Amino acid sequence: MNNLKIIAHYLPQYHPIPENDEWWGKGFTEWTNVAKAKPLYKGHVQPRLPKDLGFYDLRLPETREQQAKMAKDAGITGFCYWHYWFGNGKRILERPFNEVLESKSPALPFCLGWANETWSGIWHGDDKRILMEQQYLGEKDQDLHFQFLLKAFKDERYIKVNNKPLLYIYRPQNIPNTKEYLSYWNKQAIDHGLAGIHFVASKYYESYQEDGFNAFVDSLPFIPFLKTTLKNRILRKISNVPMVKSYQDFVFSQHFKRTLQNDEYPSILPGWDNTPRSGTKGIVYENATPQLFKKHLEIILKQVKEQGKDDIIFLKSWNEWAEGNVLEPDQIYGSQFLDVLKEVLSES
Repeated sequence: MNNLKIIAHYLPQYHPIPENDEWWGKGFTEWTNVAKAKPLYKGHVQPRLPKDLGFYDLRLPETREQQAKMAKDAGITGFCYWHYWFGNGKRILERPFNEVLESKSPALPFCLGWANETWSGIWHGDDKRILMEQQYLGEKDQDLHFQFLLKAFKDERYIKVNNKPLLYIYRPQNIPNTKEYLSYWNKQAIDHGLAGIHFVASKYYESYQEDGFNAFVDSLPFIPFLKTTLKNRILRKISNVPMVKSYQDFVFSQHFKRTLQNDEYPSILPGWDNTPRSGTKGIVYENATPQLFKKHLEIILKQVKEQGKDDIIFLKSWNEWAEGNVLEPDQIYGSQFLDVLKEVLSES
């Protein structure tokens, strides 16, 4: 498995921006939610706070260099930076990646994940409040977006598959006329000297191949696993607690015993607890320990090996602190999640 690539999702929500100042108050970042989190039931482990890197600011190049070194040392191939383009050139949280691109540092490989989703008030548990709408404004806007992507695609660090830059799209089903949209971008890439674009769809949806995607990622395997009965939902509402499931049950679920499809990239989930954002509306995987994470890694690697080819695995995530899926060292386990990743990849 020498050619296996481990790509970790990377959230750039750790520096103040004018929009967050306006919506949530001066100086708001994702750390605001992380630091204020509290236990919501007996045995609930919150807050979960950073250790080695502290409450970092992603405007600092030193922070980005430290993250890249940690990731590389643990065997991670590169980061998939979440990229926001709401239409008509409107971006948000763009500064960290812009500086990575312009400075040519850190040297760690990367790709982009277009988070093409309307922003709601989910950071305060209010997903009905619309903050910024995702729009698709026609060919002129698509050209403008492509010109930005092209600059990233041509960077020597950009992750490619069959010499094509990998572009991950979070909500493929939301793009109007998806097939034509992707085809247009693919043609532009070829016209600019590239071999095309390797499009990756987040989550399986019925027409991903027909619409021009080269692969899909089983990026949210916990969603089908978390289906629950009406009775359980009512009891949860009455007791005013988040939905709580066992991480161990998740790791050993039937979902990971199936054969992967040839165009499927599996994903790894080191844990989940989005109550810092969503409070009692959140979902918690209890007891997501480094030891169970190790078993999860071994099971996923076995799936990939049985598929019969070296491939890509997405890791969700490097630093989603308010969702509780994070590899960076924390004050509970230190660097054990990174240590486990390094150990398992070395053995494989």
